[in-house]
Amino acid sequence: MDTIASLFSFITTPVSWVIVQFHTVYGTIFGPDTGWAWGLSIVSLVILIRICLIPLFVKQIKATRAMQTLQPEMKKIQERYKNDKQRQSEEMMKLYKESGTNPLSSCLPILAQSPFFFALYHVLNGIATGKTIGVIDDQLLASARKAHIVGAPLAAKFMDSTDKVTALGATLTDVRVVTAVMIILMSASQFYTQRQLMTKNVDTTVKTPFMQQQKMLMYVFPVMFAIFGINFPVGVLVYWLTTNVWTMGQQMYVIHNNPTPGSKAQAAYLERLFKHVSHHGKTRNRREKAIVKAIVVKGRDRNEFERKFINGLNKAGLAAQTDGSVMKSDSAAVAQSEDGTTAAAATAPRRQQPKRQTKAQRQSGGTKPAEEETESLSLAKSDEPEDAPAAAGKKAASKPGNGTRSKAQSGQRKGPQRPKSPSKK
Repeated sequence: MDTIASLFSFITTPVSWVIVQFHTVYGTIFGPDTGWAWGLSIVSLVILIRICLIPLFVKQIKATRAMQTLQPEMKKIQERYKNDKQRQSEEMMKLYKESGTNPLSSCLPILAQSPFFFALYHVLNGIATGKTIGVIDDQLLASARKAHIVGAPLAAKFMDSTDKVTALGATLTDVRVVTAVMIILMSASQFYTQRQLMTKNVDTTVKTPFMQQQKMLMYVFPVMFAIFGINFPVGVLVYWLTTNVWTMGQQMYVIHNNPTPGSKAQAAYLERLFKHVSHHGKTRNRREKAIVKAIVVKGRDRNEFERKFINGLNKAGLAAQTDGSVMKSDSAAVAQSEDGTTAAAATAPRRQQPKRQTKAQRQSGGTKPAEEETESLSLAKSDEPEDAPAAAGKKAASKPGNGTRSKAQSGQRKGPQRPKSPSKK
């Protein structure tokens, strides 16, 4: 244990110094030997560490969004190698390497805060064993050993013996009840955070090895916390419970305001955004403009929820612009349609197909449709005198190939009919 503590001495001293500074502040309010002073010092340490890790968390979000841009390619690989799981995994790893993404980027915040966790563990373990560590001297060590959180000493563990707990000024029942409740809350918060990520903020249309890993971690992490939690001092449980609650709140904020495309959270967010935009007639801030701009730029690659959002704006008389703004539009305005085309193009008249000719017209070799020829013939007949049929008949008979056409047209017009030719026996 001393060897491990010496390895983390470069961070144990800063962690102990931060705890002492917070204890000085809270000690003047609640008293230096109270559990409130030492407990709030640990909570403040967690908040300070997580604030410092916000840039890393933002990087994690960007890496996750980069993974989302690869979803169409992942889907193609799955369909192409659906019967060959090994080749599918190889192609997925090749895609990750070419795009520069890492499916395990979600573990970066946990890995980054691990050194602080081990440093705090060794500080509290030194308090439990009566050893000074870092900047915690004998006076602060005695004060920390007197501190109790809801009846449990700061350095007590679930597996401690009755004699050790009694030496710290507490009972074994109080220690085990408090530690058991904290372990349950710690595991439950971890499970809820991971489940919230898997059920609300994941594009379920594409199944990747990354999703399977996350689903496995959703069940593995709570069990690990429950197993290792029985050997953690109460102060470490306070640290880990606080960081889990912080992670859960941070994840809820991201899901609510910046959901993953194609997820259930995006559907709920776009529904709220549509109500706000349709009520005000415009996007209200830079973040909303960025989201609308990203949807417009996608064009035909929009998912189901994004197409529904754009179509809802069009029905409300609004048009989303390429810069992310929203403008009022009428029936003649150019607006984005469902498939990425414009409304003007969508309302363009369709070209009419030519009408099919009759059998008589095809045999006669005529080029005009029957209706046009009938109409022109009727107009010509109305302008001719009564004796014109005989002359017209002679003129038509003098032209080759017009007998069948005249015969077909004579049956369509009204008035006196041309005498039929005698039948050949």
